[in-house]
Amino acid sequence: MNYLKIPIVLISVALAVSVVTLAPAARNNRGQSKNSNDDSRVKKTVLVTERLSALADGTSAFAGAAAKNSQLENELVWTFGGKQQRGWYLYSLLIRRTLEVRTDATPTDLAAALAAWQQKMGLQSDGVLNEESLMRMIAEWQSNRIKDRTPADPNQLVTAPILDFYDPERLLELRQVERSTYAAYKRLVAAAMADPTLKLMQTESGELAPSEKYFKIVSAFRSREYQEQLRRQSPNAGSAGLAVNSPHFTGRALDLYVGGDPVDTRDSNRAIQVNTAAYKWLVANAERFGFRPYFYEPWHWEYVKQD
Repeated sequence: MNYLKIPIVLISVALAVSVVTLAPAARNNRGQSKNSNDDSRVKKTVLVTERLSALADGTSAFAGAAAKNSQLENELVWTFGGKQQRGWYLYSLLIRRTLEVRTDATPTDLAAALAAWQQKMGLQSDGVLNEESLMRMIAEWQSNRIKDRTPADPNQLVTAPILDFYDPERLLELRQVERSTYAAYKRLVAAAMADPTLKLMQTESGELAPSEKYFKIVSAFRSREYQEQLRRQSPNAGSAGLAVNSPHFTGRALDLYVGGDPVDTRDSNRAIQVNTAAYKWLVANAERFGFRPYFYEPWHWEYVKQD
């Protein structure tokens, strides 16, 4: 009976075509003119075509912006802290965080998100991360940092145990942290230890193990005198490296170990740091615990009290 299958299929198709053909006629017989129905279908077709054309044009425009960004990521020349900078590749994670795009988003998606952000900021919304857009983004990051840098009173500080520090021989007077900042830091570390992807070594009591370096405190509270001593030791650090009015005076700024040379601002070292799992985790999670980054130094995080 297999030879009957083809005629049956043909009959089914013919019936389906008949139903489709007769449907408009039935509607016309209920009072709708044939011409108005055709006009409606033509208009819908034109509308869909226009939308597809606009989408294609938009994709094409962002593809061009993505190509330009690919170049500027490593070649854009700009100045910060009195020093000439090149490219914005060191800040890619922070940029994506600001634009609320996934770290695995395509360059075209990034350009599209940037265009939306530029429009919101009143900038030319072309999706190209040029110097003007980068500096506006940096201004936004900087505005989220500690504003009141009044030095902490002694009664606002606690002395953290040596186990919390990167340097196992750090002097007692250099292990002070503002009280609420230290509590927030311990919550942050607990969350990091609970993340199995970080594979942090820890003690049975739930502390970072003595042999674990990541997330340990490199530097916390600094007195003005100690900061001046650091400046004398590094006269070429510039304002980007060692601030005259440092947030460390408050006891609410923490330098955390995120890899590489702990506090070296050379691009080659920062390129190592921004690619570690620890730094990526901080960019994604530190804000939940009240910490904001200093974009120029991957290790530097400031506790901004919540209202």
